[in-house]
Parts: sequence; C-alpha cells; structure tokens
Amino acid sequence: MTNGIVLSLNVGGSEPNPAKRDAGVTGIGKRPVDHAVTVRRPGPKTTGLHSGVVGDFIGDTKHHGGDDQAIYAYAVEDYAWWAAELGRELAPGLFGENLTTEGVDVYNAVIGERWHVGDTVVLETTFGRIPCSTFQHRMGEPRWIKRFAASNRTGAYLRILQEGEIRPGDRIRVADRPAHGLTVSEAFAVYMHAPETLSRLLVADALPSSLRDEVIRRQATSAPSEA
Repeated sequence: MTNGIVLSLNVGGSEPNPAKRDAGVTGIGKRPVDHAVTVRRPGPKTTGLHSGVVGDFIGDTKHHGGDDQAIYAYAVEDYAWWAAELGRELAPGLFGENLTTEGVDVYNAVIGERWHVGDTVVLETTFGRIPCSTFQHRMGEPRWIKRFAASNRTGAYLRILQEGEIRPGDRIRVADRPAHGLTVSEAFAVYMHAPETLSRLLVADALPSSLRDEVIRRQATSAPSEA
C-alpha cells in the first residue's frame, strides 16, 4: 500500500494560551525536532499521560490527548491546499500536529487503517480533529473554525498499537486498511454536517469509544417514540 515519510516531527511545550480568559496553557505551539522521540500509550484522556509523544505537552486534557488521540498527523499536501486558500506559507507544526507527513493521503485515510512508522511503531487512525478557539487564535484567520471544519481536511488522530521511537525522515507504510472504507474526512463530514446519517460511523470498529457512545446516545434520543 501507500508509502510516505515523516517530513517533520513536532513537539510542543507549555505556553500561555491567549485564547483562554482564565490564563490557561496550551501545547499547540509544536516545533520541529531533529532527534528521535519515544511514543507510548498515554492512557485515559483526563487522568493519563495525555500526549502519546514523550515530552509533548497538552493543555486542554478534557478535549485532547488520551489513547484515542495519542498522536496527531497532518499532511503537507493538505498544508499546500490551505496555503493556496489563505495566500500565505504554512510551516510544519503550525496546526499543532506531531507528525507532518508527506506521501500519505491523510484526507482519504480509512478509519482503522494502520501506519507502520520507522522500525517498530504501529499507529491506527481514529478520527479527525475538531477545531477549537485555541486553533482559531493561533491561525488569526476570520471564521477559521468554520472554514477548517467545512474543508474536511482535518488531519488524523492516531492511537498507538506498538510503542517505540519515531525520527524525522522515518518511512510510513500504510497497511491493513479496513474493508468498510469509511474515511476520516467522510466520517468528520457526517459528524459535523449530516447528523441524520450518524449511524454510518458505527461501521468503523476503530472509532474512539467516547465518540461511538455519543453516536449511540444521540441515535437513541432522536428516535421517534412508539405511540
């Protein structure tokens, strides 16, 4: 299947978050590193180690991090699309991703497909990135949250199936693509823009458990009651 590379490996430290009135902190300011980093399962979202990348900081542990969002990847090809849309250069790590990929079709990645990265690491795609006010402030673009969501070019969150080290330039081999065919971009479009078709998401076993529970709950509450 597809082969690509880790074009840039990005890690963020704790910084003040100007998007939050309560003097919060954020790790969205990821910067490229030139050395190997260890990736390991971070555990539960709110009580675990948060990021799957050792040394990487996550400020909003309610909405980010945990096993189902251990690593965030964004494709340089989608950066190029946004650069044309915005009329400005966009550097790797700007969107807060850990892996800036090249040669991997992240837009059409199937939920649950597995990425073999470097010598040992195995990752599994789970869902797209839902934009937030911190991202909006970082970009400084009008209506950025809505524009990003409407594009469906959300990048992909990944869980860690096999731990190890990742280095800049490591090969990414995409393998074991599930037959259901539901892509990250399609699933995001359903969730954000077509709630009447939410049941489509349940074909993907690799969907985050919290999202699966939400879909089932929303289906139950929207079902017509019996006369």
